[in-house]
Amino acid sequence: MLRWERGTVKDALSSWHGVDRLEIELDDDAGTVTAIAYRELTGTPRPGERVLLNTNALRRELGTGGDAMVVARLDVLPEATESSGHMVKARYTPMQTMVDALDDPEGEHYETVRAAKDIAGMPVVVADLHSSLPAIIAGIRAERRTAKIAYVHTDAAALPAAYSRIAARLREADLLASVISAGQSFGGDLEAVTVHSALLGAKHVVGADVAIVIQGPGNLGTGTGWGFSGLQAAEVVHAAAVLGGRPVATLRVSGADERKRHRGLSHHSSTTFGRALLAPVHLPVLPRNDSRYNAFHESVRKQVKTTILKPAEKRGVRHQLIEVDAKGLRDALEEMPVRMTTMGRTLAEDPSAFQYAALAGRCAASLAPRD
Repeated sequence: MLRWERGTVKDALSSWHGVDRLEIELDDDAGTVTAIAYRELTGTPRPGERVLLNTNALRRELGTGGDAMVVARLDVLPEATESSGHMVKARYTPMQTMVDALDDPEGEHYETVRAAKDIAGMPVVVADLHSSLPAIIAGIRAERRTAKIAYVHTDAAALPAAYSRIAARLREADLLASVISAGQSFGGDLEAVTVHSALLGAKHVVGADVAIVIQGPGNLGTGTGWGFSGLQAAEVVHAAAVLGGRPVATLRVSGADERKRHRGLSHHSSTTFGRALLAPVHLPVLPRNDSRYNAFHESVRKQVKTTILKPAEKRGVRHQLIEVDAKGLRDALEEMPVRMTTMGRTLAEDPSAFQYAALAGRCAASLAPRD
């Protein structure tokens, strides 16, 4: 069921590439709310315009989706934008949109993607939380400062790639060469029909040294073993493997999460990399000879061995446990031009969460082929 409400735009609160955040005065003296409008779908609503809102997430007080969503401008039709492509994203929903895709026969990159057979050993970092993105980039840059990085935004969580203010800020700072929206996701610099074609585009169109593939904001979890949207990371590993890439896993680790299933090594990582994979990955961990190594990191290592390495090996999948030097990673994390938070916790409050993501980034950078 959808919850519909109407209102009038009072003010524009903020904006970033493709997105406007608005203050809306609701009808019937119901107060004011904040709302997100995607320019690709509705154009930019102006103060004084009447709008139709979807307030499901807002009224349920969901964390990531805590804004209303502008569905339509009641008195203004946005200008039609012509697209030479015929790839439809958010298919068969009322808000389906037409895009030019990398693999669209009418697109400028079609012949490049059609001719590409593999990704030539390009490292592909996979993670289940979108908040890992800047930390992974910090790790890549700590190892190889000039590496060209592409981010593939998958469709397991937020479908609009433009929703990610983190990705938008990283693009503005030239820390990402391109954002590619894959599957039903839309709104990136480039569009792709599948994760596979997105990876081919990252390598052969963007010229990336490293690709990072993560769902957008809005990870959905249920507390059950298999019911979480981040499990899509397993499919990404398989895509990278069959295309000749080098998959690197971002271990979801926390020293501060109050939930036992996410303390130390998250059960999400155990399921994704220990039980769901049919292809091997690199699993970066802190070296035992590191001055920061302590009982917490030893317990994480033991969890990795018992819940990932052993179950995978029983099924014939041999992952590689990789010790990665953490020197300089804290400084690299603090230098990033975005505020680091994961599940509401900052870098200072839960440093291990970001440290293991940075280890994955550094590992990937060390594996990247060099000309």
